[in-house]
Amino acid sequence: MPATTSPTRTDSRPDSRPGGRSARVRAAVHQAVKDLLTDEASDLLTIPVIAARAGVHATTVYRRWGSVSELLADVATSRFSGDLVVPDTGSLRGDLERYAADLAKDLSDPDTLALVRAIVGTGGEGASICRGERQRQLEAILEREQARGSRTPTIERAIDALLAPLYYRAVFTDQAPTPEWARTLVSHLLPD
Repeated sequence: MPATTSPTRTDSRPDSRPGGRSARVRAAVHQAVKDLLTDEASDLLTIPVIAARAGVHATTVYRRWGSVSELLADVATSRFSGDLVVPDTGSLRGDLERYAADLAKDLSDPDTLALVRAIVGTGGEGASICRGERQRQLEAILEREQARGSRTPTIERAIDALLAPLYYRAVFTDQAPTPEWARTLVSHLLPD
């Protein structure tokens, strides 16, 4: 009786999908989080609810992320990494005004605001991811100005003058941080 061999399959087979199942699950779960944050009350943001919305089993979500806080941190990483371009207008004031205005627009987006509020509500790693990305962007602006030979405020001072009021207004008040208002924050940081 002749031995039969089964064809071997490789990752380059025509029916394989780029990214694979893991990437599809991650995309579906991230989309489910975004949908739930904008469609429903955030108190319904639980692993079983997210999994059902994503069309995956809850154990898949628990195994990959462990908790809602860790899942939100992953969503924050994909959402906030590199989403704002660090402006280069040729002046520190111009760079900071454009950056603050762009951040105000971003924080006024209902989807972004829902994610930020959920991250703040769960605490944990998501808040530090968001903060870290914004801090790196500000540091890049300040370092570029220092390379031009100018003195700049410290990163702590820039965070206190720009990021803190922008996030406070967006997350904890009913007033949207408008680009015009955000630009005025720069005058407090860099008085004439």
